[in-house]
Amino acid sequence: MTGPMWMTRRALLLAAALAAAPAPAARAAEDPYGTLRRRWLGISLGTGYDPAAEPYASRLARLGQQAGEYREGMAPGPVSLWPGHPFDPPSGITFSYGRLWTMAQAYVQPGTGATGDPGLLADVLRGLDHLSATVYNPATTRYGNWWEWQIGSPRLLTDITAALYEQLGPDRIAAACAAVDHFVPDTVLTDYSGTSTGANRVDLCRSVALRGVLGRAPEKISLARDALSPVFPYVTKGDGLYADGSFVQHTWVAYSGTYGQVLLDGLGRLFALLAGSAWEITDPARQNVLDSVEHAYAPLIHDGLVMDCVNGRAISRGHLRSDDLHVLRSDHFHGQALIAAIALVAAGAGEAERERWYGRVKGWLERDTVVPVMTSRQFGIADLARLHAITASPRPAAPEPLGHRLFPAMDRAVHRTPRFTAALAMASDRIAHYECGNGENPRGWHTGSGMLSWWPRGRGDQYTDWYWPTVDWYRLPGTTVSTRRLPDRAGGEWGAPRPDVRWVGGTTDGTYAAVGQHLKGLGSTLRAHKSWFFLDDAVVCLGAGIGCTDGVPVETVVDNRNLGENGTEAFVRAAHWAHLEGHGGWILPCGGELHTLREDRTGAWSDINTAGTDERRTRRWQTLWLDHGTDPAAAGYVYVLLPGASRGRTAARAADRHWLSVLANDTTAQAVAVPRLGLTAWNFWRAGTVGDLTASAGASVLVVRRGRTATLHISEPPRGGAPLELVWNRPVRAVIRADDSVRVRSADRRLGLLVTPGMACATHECEVGLS
Repeated sequence: MTGPMWMTRRALLLAAALAAAPAPAARAAEDPYGTLRRRWLGISLGTGYDPAAEPYASRLARLGQQAGEYREGMAPGPVSLWPGHPFDPPSGITFSYGRLWTMAQAYVQPGTGATGDPGLLADVLRGLDHLSATVYNPATTRYGNWWEWQIGSPRLLTDITAALYEQLGPDRIAAACAAVDHFVPDTVLTDYSGTSTGANRVDLCRSVALRGVLGRAPEKISLARDALSPVFPYVTKGDGLYADGSFVQHTWVAYSGTYGQVLLDGLGRLFALLAGSAWEITDPARQNVLDSVEHAYAPLIHDGLVMDCVNGRAISRGHLRSDDLHVLRSDHFHGQALIAAIALVAAGAGEAERERWYGRVKGWLERDTVVPVMTSRQFGIADLARLHAITASPRPAAPEPLGHRLFPAMDRAVHRTPRFTAALAMASDRIAHYECGNGENPRGWHTGSGMLSWWPRGRGDQYTDWYWPTVDWYRLPGTTVSTRRLPDRAGGEWGAPRPDVRWVGGTTDGTYAAVGQHLKGLGSTLRAHKSWFFLDDAVVCLGAGIGCTDGVPVETVVDNRNLGENGTEAFVRAAHWAHLEGHGGWILPCGGELHTLREDRTGAWSDINTAGTDERRTRRWQTLWLDHGTDPAAAGYVYVLLPGASRGRTAARAADRHWLSVLANDTTAQAVAVPRLGLTAWNFWRAGTVGDLTASAGASVLVVRRGRTATLHISEPPRGGAPLELVWNRPVRAVIRADDSVRVRSADRRLGLLVTPGMACATHECEVGLS
């Protein structure tokens, strides 16, 4: 049978197969592997959509067009499958499997124009046979990047094998299983160490589990299921998910947005695949993964993007030469991938959780007007169908949550108010200044030196529009840096350079926060003490003890805003303030000379990533900075950021001499008081007294008064674990409540507290009644 009738019948049969629910008990007992394979296809290829309707029809047609282009260009040779993409480096192998997967999808998916095309199938099989015969087989000794052999290629190979299972025949299926067994041996999953941790472990388990399904090997499925268990518990060091919501990969890198997304996506797929089977994942610690959606990931998503401070070296990817779709891998790209992972893992959650998550997903996607999800090229049909079903549902979209979140284990902080959202990136002896590797992100030197990213309400494109190829890497917003020129990959490839400092962190009441960083510069003698006090409509920024001993000038970058291709936003500078139209304002309440520059900068993604495209584009920048010169005699600064503020509001706030008091700004402590909020905040770098508060050691303290009560929020960022003594020289009539870790030593004319902080920089509370 040929022609449209045959195509329609095949499409209907395929749709029915993909949508198949778990088989009845009798059939499952007879062939559990077939049941799991069909379920995997539903997860991977999508269900419940109309291939003739948009947005699917055009995507499916483009899929068929891509497959045709790949098919036409395929030219098997001794060292490659496609010209220009050799098997050495091994990324060429993964690249080849990626194109074969596109061709396989075009063959099995309905509406591609190539559905069921026997010629296309023959070319897919020819490509698979060539890879199997020449390079991806048990006779090959691994070379180059391990990831390509153990994660990238087997993940694609098992997907192709699952999709074309009935067409491959037993010999090809056995060859695929043998290759996975060779490159991902059981020993990789029996020891939770090295590269087999965190997100990498989930990816490895995914390939082994599917290999077990395809090869009807129950012991492989059991191994993969059981090897997931070390991923679930919270960790206290190294790779994994922390109780405070941090996610770390490569031991020292904040990676919620990319590796964290891979972990969440992979676990969501495996939860769904094995549910109700003999290999169902029942480890009770899996609840930590479900809890992480709202605790660890959602706070880092803003209007559809995920903040670049948790994207590691992926910030340099942008446009890649090997990307046939020409997708911009921006903060919105990573954010939408994370959102799709949340939609996927929702299938394993309870009904109440699932409804909350779907509301969040709908809200993020509705507010993402920079890269609307239904026009984004990054999604396959399956993810698109899941997201489309959520956006088309009658459930209400959830707004962005307000408040402050500290992530002490990865030296990050996120602040949300009705006016703006901000993210802060720091470094310590726990978290690297930056990560480079595989030719990626060679100039990320100062991204952990207090970079403060911020978005006024409704502006989500600041770090999306060719930000990283054109920014001045020595003038990242919020940072204090030595102007010494650094070589690409300073600290070494995969060096993960970390400063030998402990005092990084802060305290919060969930609305306001005091955060600090003892900064030691990368590749320089720079030293500084930096504090950020996060308020309802402002961020107060203090610096002290700033200097280098090597005679190199030091700058603090008040801000550096991307104005786009031909930005014409008006910039106004007055005696103690400045304002940028459409962005916000800045105040220098204690004076100081603010230097400014508007310039056009040109760059290419290949400048910061060896796999990036050579296309060069220009963006306009507005830069504001303070010059601390070369004098090592401990310079300082005070400035206030007002995101989203109008020019009038900026000028009025600058003229108001009473709204803010700077109580201290030196290497003993930095502290401010904001009377209108009833707020006073201190960062003690060491033991000392500021105003009416005395601390016995390094501490961060936030006091918020409400009428005749006050709540003290206390943390110990140095994380030494020793008891911390505080004395608040204020009349106190009663202690209303205190955490178990807080012992009240006196509470009469003054409040004396003994805090046992532990090691995780947690916030401890004590509420008192005031006399």
